[in-house]
Amino acid sequence: MSNSNAADYWRANIRLVLTLLSIWFVVSYLFGIILAEPLNSIRIGGAGLGFWFAQQGSIYTFVALIFIYAKKMNALDRKFDVHED
Repeated sequence: MSNSNAADYWRANIRLVLTLLSIWFVVSYLFGIILAEPLNSIRIGGAGLGFWFAQQGSIYTFVALIFIYAKKMNALDRKFDVHED
């Protein structure tokens, strides 16, 4: 891999990580802590949505982001021809 391709690969990798971390931050910190009170006016299964995000939603989101990261990185590896067979 040339230096230009390596730099492009690294840039795409960092962009993906920052995007996924931003999503995780919004769901876990903003929805679960900062916006919990307004979200609690929406009820899901008898509990407020803010409470749900703090207790369950951030965990589900984190697990989903792991699978999304793995899939996106496999595609990125194939695009830059650094995949493992």
